[in-house]
Amino acid sequence: MALTMFEKIWNSHVILEKPGGDTLLHIDRNFVHEGSFHAFGALAKEGRRVRKPRQNFAVADHYVPTVGRERGLDATEDADARHMIQLLEENCRVNGLAHFGMDDARQGIVHVIGPELGITQPGLTITCGDSHTSTHGALGAYAFGTGASQLKQILATQCLWLKKPKTLRVTVNGRLGPGITGKDVVLAIIAKIGTAGATGHVIEFAGPAIRSLSLEGRLTVCNMAIEAGGRAGMIAPDDAVYQYLHGREYAPKGADWDRALAQWRELPSDDGARFDREVTLDGSALEPMLTWGTSPEEALPVSGRIPDPQSLGDADKRAHALQALAYMDLKPGMALTDIRIDRAFIGSCTNGRIEDLRAAAAVLKGRKSMIPAWISPGSTALKAQAEAEGLHRIFLDAGVEWRASGCSSCAAMNGDKVPPGLRCASTSNRNFEGRQGKGARTHLMSPAMAAAAMVTGRVTDVRTLTGA
Repeated sequence: MALTMFEKIWNSHVILEKPGGDTLLHIDRNFVHEGSFHAFGALAKEGRRVRKPRQNFAVADHYVPTVGRERGLDATEDADARHMIQLLEENCRVNGLAHFGMDDARQGIVHVIGPELGITQPGLTITCGDSHTSTHGALGAYAFGTGASQLKQILATQCLWLKKPKTLRVTVNGRLGPGITGKDVVLAIIAKIGTAGATGHVIEFAGPAIRSLSLEGRLTVCNMAIEAGGRAGMIAPDDAVYQYLHGREYAPKGADWDRALAQWRELPSDDGARFDREVTLDGSALEPMLTWGTSPEEALPVSGRIPDPQSLGDADKRAHALQALAYMDLKPGMALTDIRIDRAFIGSCTNGRIEDLRAAAAVLKGRKSMIPAWISPGSTALKAQAEAEGLHRIFLDAGVEWRASGCSSCAAMNGDKVPPGLRCASTSNRNFEGRQGKGARTHLMSPAMAAAAMVTGRVTDVRTLTGA
């Protein structure tokens, strides 16, 4: 029988299946962060310890400060955040977990360092108490977020009870035009199918436009699969993935590499494999995308205009659009390029990788930012790489803050907030009310588009600056 990539991974990890579909699945890798203390606490209350310490990895990322990191923990001004960072370190010490703390050169955002260190590999099941765990699927893994009770089960047993999701293949045909990135592709997908379009499904992204993306671009696409309602996002591994992984710290070595590579090459969906649903897009027709509302599906090409809510056929969408326009202080018919921007942020597990930093630097070089803006690289290692390439000097010369690695302004849990009423061009993944701070207004876009907003003070088609 022809199988999808997801079915191959799922079938190879099933331990037990009950009547009714409940399945006990083995979990290969699990990540924890500062917010995982509830699960560790529940485990300790029962007198348990982590069952498979070597298959669990911890990183401080959500609450760590991105300014003043040379002062270590003292840079964390919030007492609760400081306690959570310390508690993660203690839980790792007690349970024997690898811990990439604030002073570790391998520290970074969990969904950035997983691939970066080679912990993320094709064919694995990967979990984390964070919805954007879907990011790791760009390397051909089945990766998904968990709740606190599920995390406790994984820590205690390295297994998890699940119901098998359905499958959705999103095929992006054609050739992407100059300046079109993975962020533009995934925003276009979400705009087409909606934030509930993939509910109950694992998305496999496929097609020539997807295959043409760099690994960084693929990570961005899978990162936002969750914003389309997907349980996970996946892309079939290929030579680009294998070359990326080879030699990384946790990647297989020697004969183990050869065996792993042979297994990985068998993972892509078979010809004739059946998906529960299929969606197609024309990648050659895509423009740079950005959001105008308070949901990732409220996105348009940069050449577009704010829609009239009354033109939307669905009553719920009309109601949400009306509320979004009021919150965002925008009017129907307004050109997106007429929207003024007050702040800009580049970073997050969506767009904080080296390709993203290079794209921003290409726009900022020789220009000055008209607005307060900051860049937080996805990992400490990426920060060092960017500095070795001189990218940080371009940012600083443009008047942009160059900060340390962390989740930063994506979730605004570490003090990196956008003031109330101000409008931010953000490379993160969510734009609901208050995501970047109470009253903050967020427009999601690519790093190059965010850099264009920095130097013009408004939404700008970056292609007009780069000649693409």
